[in-house]
Parts: sequence; C-alpha cells; structure tokens
Amino acid sequence: WAKVGDLVVLPCHLSPQELQSSWNTNSFPPAHIPSSHKEPHMVLEVEYSGLLKRARSMMPRASVRETGFRQGDFSLWIEPLLSDDAGHYEALVRYGKETRRCQLELGMVTGTRMTVNPPGLLVETEPLLLNCNSSHPAKLVGMRWFHNVSLVPISSRFRSRHGALSISRTTVSDSGPWRCELTYSDDERVSATFNLQILASPVVYAAVGSAANLPCLLNRDPSASSILGVSVHWSRLAGGDLEIWGISRNGSNGSFTLHLPEVGPWDAGQYCCAVSVHGTTITRDVTLAVMTVTPSIKGPVAEGSCLLLICSLTHPRGHEYFQWRQLSSGLSNGSSFQDTPRSPAVQRYYLGSTLELTHVSQEDIGTWECSVHGSEGRLGAVEYELYITGTVSPVPNSLHSTPLLSPCAPSSMLHLTSQHFPNLVHTPN
Repeated sequence: WAKVGDLVVLPCHLSPQELQSSWNTNSFPPAHIPSSHKEPHMVLEVEYSGLLKRARSMMPRASVRETGFRQGDFSLWIEPLLSDDAGHYEALVRYGKETRRCQLELGMVTGTRMTVNPPGLLVETEPLLLNCNSSHPAKLVGMRWFHNVSLVPISSRFRSRHGALSISRTTVSDSGPWRCELTYSDDERVSATFNLQILASPVVYAAVGSAANLPCLLNRDPSASSILGVSVHWSRLAGGDLEIWGISRNGSNGSFTLHLPEVGPWDAGQYCCAVSVHGTTITRDVTLAVMTVTPSIKGPVAEGSCLLLICSLTHPRGHEYFQWRQLSSGLSNGSSFQDTPRSPAVQRYYLGSTLELTHVSQEDIGTWECSVHGSEGRLGAVEYELYITGTVSPVPNSLHSTPLLSPCAPSSMLHLTSQHFPNLVHTPN
C-alpha cells in the first residue's frame, strides 16, 4: 500500500545461492508487468550490460538501483507514485536456464484526511462535524479523537459516530490541532490532523446608561448588486420571551446595525441578526456586555470614610482584566466644585475590578474610570463621578480595643499590589 505522490519500492530479491549462478548469463532483464485489469505491458527492463528500457508512462519515475542490481536487488522504485500505477506487478528475473518471478499487488491509499462541516470560518456556539476518512481496505474497528494531544472523552457535547465527531456547541477553546486515529482489523493504525480555528462571536462592551451599536455586516451591499427583497430582523431571548426588532430593508452599505440608545444591565445578553436574501437566511450572533460600577456606600461619601468601587461586567469570557484610573480630580469648597483633568503622567492606576479607597480625601474627588482589557487590547470602559461631603466622626478610643473588620484592605496592600506591576504609576492617598 502506498499514497499518491510518495516513493514506493516493489521488492524483488535473489538469494546469494541464486545470485552466484546468475552472472553466467549475457542477458539479465527483470520485466515488471501491471495487473490484468489493464493491458499488460513492459514497465522497465534492465540488461546485464546496464542498458535500461522504460515505458513512456514511467519515464523518468521508474528505476532499478544500479548499486543493488549486481547484488541481487531488483526492486522497482517508483517516484512519484500516480493513481494509475495501482495494480498487479510481476518481475521476471532470468539467470541461466532459471527464471525467478516476483509478484505483488500495489494498492493505492488516497490518504487519511479530516474535513470540517460546515467549511470556512467557524464562529463559537455553532455546531460542527469533524469527518475522518481513509481509503484503507480493511475493516474499521476503532476510532479515537485527540485535541491538543489530549484524548477527547465522549460526552453530551462530543459525540463520535460513523467516522465523525460532532461538537454540539463550539467554544474558542476548541481551537487548535485535532487528530483522528483509525484502527483497522489488520492492526493497521492511521491518523489525520486538522488545525481548527474558532472565532469568538463579536462582543460589544458598553457602559451602563450609554448607547450601544450591535454590528451586522454583509461583505457586499445588496443594493449595489440590485438585489431586492432583503429582510432583516434582530431577536433576543429575554426572560423566556423573544424580542424582535425590524431593521431597514436595504441597510446602508450592507450594514444592518442595531442601535440601542441607552443600555442597562437588563439589556445584556446574546442578540441574533438574521438577514434573508432570496430565501436564504444568514444569521450572526452578537453579545452585549454591560459594565457597571457599584459603590459600597450609597449616597454621599463622607471625607475620611472607607469606599469600595466595584466594577462588574456581564457575560465575561474569563480572559479579561480590569484597570482603574483617575481621569480628573477636583477640590470641593462648600457648594463649588472645580474639575481638573489629570495628565497621563500623574494619573493613578490600579489593577483589579475593585478600587479600594481606604481613607477618602479631597484628592479622590473627580472622575474615575474602570476599563476592561483583553488580548486584543482595550475593550470598553465605564466612569464614576466621586463627590465627598463632610467628614467621618472620629471613633472613640474606647472602641479601639475591639477589633473591627473593615470592608477596605489596609492601604499597605495597595502598595504591595502595585509592586507586581512596575509599569504602573501608583500614588498613595
């Protein structure tokens, strides 16, 4: 068995005893004849003198190695192998009055390959089917699947049947090398690999109270191609009810964006855009992730108090990280407030979703921004305006003897945290 395009060697040898008497002849031609399902013909002939004759179809692919020829090795080398080379071969080796015959069948293995259905770019949450095919003639008795070298266990999400693996709901983590391993009744084991790429469904990050635009784009503008009858609708499953929005029939330059003027946490979730063109419907999922800031103190914040600002994100993917910074600062004087933007050189940065202000001061007044970042960079941000009023009443000395659990970590923890990130500028309160 051999694959198309490979080098194949059809073996034929003489024993040392046979070889001794062979050199008494003047002619020494091994002839290779294909199987009976084709018209038999000479493939290659070699005489003792070294004269080589080849069929036109085998030039220059077929040869007998000269170094092995005089040592009794009359194997036929074919490179590259073509699909038409399959069949029955017979070598006739004449020496003295004797003739040695070598017969064998050359089978063609078109290869083991893995294909993906549907083909093309794949977006997470879509189902797919990995097909593993081989032309090996024996009976298939076993199949195993590997992802990133690890054996894939059969489960409700991964089902193996009829030489294929179905994945009911793909995720980005399914990306990477996949390998199928087929075992046959003749103990032959073959495998194929495929590098699967799963694209993340687009996520739009929006601050609570801000506007959001959910994209839905066609690679071509239907109106530019005089395509009429295009219908588009957006839908979302919220609380068990299906909400549906209608969009302009032709869109603008193939864009059917859904505009949400002011989003809240209840608007977060997965939206589906369905574009119907000539009876064919194309769908695309878009996730809206809403960012919010929740303060530990409701209402006015007294100077000197402990304040936590908790930044949260709906529908996190798990790879995001948060960063806090103060965009502007201001000093309050009675009823007046003057906001002064901070230059990037003096802005205070903190990593983590929770900002801890252990002792709120005038310096903390202003706009604080919580931004979320991923491997692709900055994803979105939400702002929080901090105002303070009055001061916190001092705690009587008699109470100091009783340990109190503070909702804020000690300020020294902020110093320790910033040391893990030398590129951040940290200014203690």
